[in-house]
Amino acid sequence: MAASASPAAEPGAGGTAERRGRAAAAGGAPTVGSAVKAAAAGRYRSVFRPGLFGGQVHWVTGAGSGIGRCVAHELASLGAHLILSGRSAERLEQVAAEISADGGSGEFVAFDIRDEDAVRAAVAQAVQRHGAIHGLVNNAGGQFPAPLATISRKGFDAVVATNLSGGFLMMRELFVQSMQQHGGAIVNMTADFRNGMPGMGHSGAARAGMANLTQTAAFEWAHAGVRVNAVAPGWVASSGMDRYPPALAPLIRGLKQHVPLRRLATEAEVSAAIVFLLSPAAAFITGALLPIDGGAPLGSAAFPSADHERSQPFEAFHRAQPPQVLR
Repeated sequence: MAASASPAAEPGAGGTAERRGRAAAAGGAPTVGSAVKAAAAGRYRSVFRPGLFGGQVHWVTGAGSGIGRCVAHELASLGAHLILSGRSAERLEQVAAEISADGGSGEFVAFDIRDEDAVRAAVAQAVQRHGAIHGLVNNAGGQFPAPLATISRKGFDAVVATNLSGGFLMMRELFVQSMQQHGGAIVNMTADFRNGMPGMGHSGAARAGMANLTQTAAFEWAHAGVRVNAVAPGWVASSGMDRYPPALAPLIRGLKQHVPLRRLATEAEVSAAIVFLLSPAAAFITGALLPIDGGAPLGSAAFPSADHERSQPFEAFHRAQPPQVLR
């Protein structure tokens, strides 16, 4: 199994265009080991200043779980109004309710990002309500483990549609309908594909395509004041790990041994990088791909990394819970 930014087993792309809703949103602080107790007590502990995104509207796709849920909480805690989208209205409603309980503002809309008409309609309705959409976190995605020799054409196309084509549709429609006039920032989700993605070639191809698409959009849309960047997470301790087959559990538990920092990333560590790229501090950064992989692709079997416990995780998401497979 290769490093993956988004969980396996299902394309976390969309849902039903009929179910839409509004709610309020914001955030708190995690502890991959004591998340439940922390959630009862707090708000998202972002390193960024309060009110950073006050008065802005930010859209997070794949916001019903995992990294997308965490990013939505952090942005809301910093004053942004959130548009949460994904395929499951029930999950989105739950995240919106969490954000509301934490004092933030948001709404949700369920649709399939692979459906061009649904994307266009959802963006049009959001623009009609808000006027300008200031940021997009193109997080929705998913894949399943399979060697190249066994991937069907249907499976390959489904993963590419979810991780590349759907993201393109979101970028294009938000640019055409809003950011072309108002400017904005886009952060695309890729994965740690630097040394290929053995066991997930379909996802690797799509993620590499998204990285190149990010560069092209950064160049073509700079004149409109739109910045486009991407992040490439490696192994992240998120709920997506529980979607892999049980047979992969021993492999998942041993992943940290392949990371020089000797641990997996927290969702908050990925979110912090995304929030930075959306922020004014990154005003001169566009077309960049930021790895968040703990150095996993570095080194070789000829020079193995040393065991240690020196790397301490950044645990900022008060509602984070470790995946069952790591408990």
